[in-house]
Amino acid sequence: MRYTQLGRTGLTVGRLVLGTMNFGSETGEADAHRIMDAGLDAGVNFFDTANIYGDDNRKGLTEEVLGRWFAQGGGRRDKVVLATKLYGNMTNDGTPWHEQSWPNHDHLSALNIRREVEASLQRLGTDHIDVYQFHHIDRATPWDEIWQAMDVLVTQGKILYAGSSNFAGWHIAQANEAARRRGSLGLVSEQCFYNLAQRTAEMDVIPAAQAYGLGVIPWSPLNQGLLGGALRKEREGGGSRTSMGRSAAGLADPAMRAKVQAYEELCDDRGLEPGEVALAWLLTRPGVTGPIVGPRTAAHLESALHALDLDLDAELLAELDAIFPGPGPSPEAFAW
Repeated sequence: MRYTQLGRTGLTVGRLVLGTMNFGSETGEADAHRIMDAGLDAGVNFFDTANIYGDDNRKGLTEEVLGRWFAQGGGRRDKVVLATKLYGNMTNDGTPWHEQSWPNHDHLSALNIRREVEASLQRLGTDHIDVYQFHHIDRATPWDEIWQAMDVLVTQGKILYAGSSNFAGWHIAQANEAARRRGSLGLVSEQCFYNLAQRTAEMDVIPAAQAYGLGVIPWSPLNQGLLGGALRKEREGGGSRTSMGRSAAGLADPAMRAKVQAYEELCDDRGLEPGEVALAWLLTRPGVTGPIVGPRTAAHLESALHALDLDLDAELLAELDAIFPGPGPSPEAFAW
């Protein structure tokens, strides 16, 4: 495993982040525990989850799966940098997470922050969360209220760091300027949708993260499976029903299908696996701490770990840029 610091902090984390969104839903608990054991054995020490993960009738299930894994002992909790998130509505009445079903059970009010950190700690079976992340921007709650609630949790020892997810660049600036006025550390990480085929984050999110010292943690590094050999799996009928459905939706766009075909042909010519190349490419990007990999099986994790050993030369990086060009920096991307 290769390690780095998380943004401007002294926290050391692996360059691959183990995402747990599938645990308890697509991946059974026993298999999830085996994957986490394999990750720990390989030196993966940064685990990411969210209070909302599970399903509409059992929100919080994934955190419970992690909690029972920690409870097995063996130093599991002490070896893991644990990150979870809050924002979505947590009422377990079958209502989709993005549809508010009861007031004050979602977003980032001081009340909900207090409620949800306590609930996550109980499900996870731990006394603290290392990186507590805002899963989405809350346009209704002022930052002074949010930071006041977070500062209390830091003082209590229930959280150590704060992070964001799905923020725009100006949200990062707004949040950290508000924290600075209070003498607080502010955000130390940003999880964003970023991969070789979807590079909009390069315009302002990643520059803002770099300017404020946030570690960038890309989610969906394979662009919902499109960069993981989607055309090959389509021909061979491989992959899970869920992943194949997502890939099929992306491949329905002729322009994207042509790019994916060129990408897979380039990887084949080099004798490389597409998914591993996509992960290795992210590891070359400025500001990136490490991508989140969400394995459904131990084999998926093993393949992801191979990306750490890939050294993409300048010629290959240029060819990848030619297939999937970035937008360029802002404002040059849309102005003179």
